[in-house]
Amino acid sequence: MIKVEAIIRPEKLNDVKNALAQAGFLGLNVTHVTGRGVQKGIVHIGRGGETYEVDMLPKVKLEVVVRDDDVEQVVGIILKSSRTGHIGDGKIFLIPVADAIRVRTGERGEMAL
Repeated sequence: MIKVEAIIRPEKLNDVKNALAQAGFLGLNVTHVTGRGVQKGIVHIGRGGETYEVDMLPKVKLEVVVRDDDVEQVVGIILKSSRTGHIGDGKIFLIPVADAIRVRTGERGEMAL
């Protein structure tokens, strides 16, 4: 099993969530986070020409644990539905999962997904 962890633009969350659901991947967790990367933030110009820089931008962290065989499909869905082609689109991390346990039934491994 692999945890697919994606950091994406907040405005792309519904697109990603709907595309994953349409492909049968319903279980996911979402956390609203702030961060920075190559984008390095943005500069705002306020009233009177005053400028200020925001270097920690709002992002969404999406987590989905899937079977090894489903990883490439899920990554492809996230890429296709979250990409704008601009700096700040985010990152995807693939993290091995040793085990999963469904609390309600005690099922383990892929059966718990």
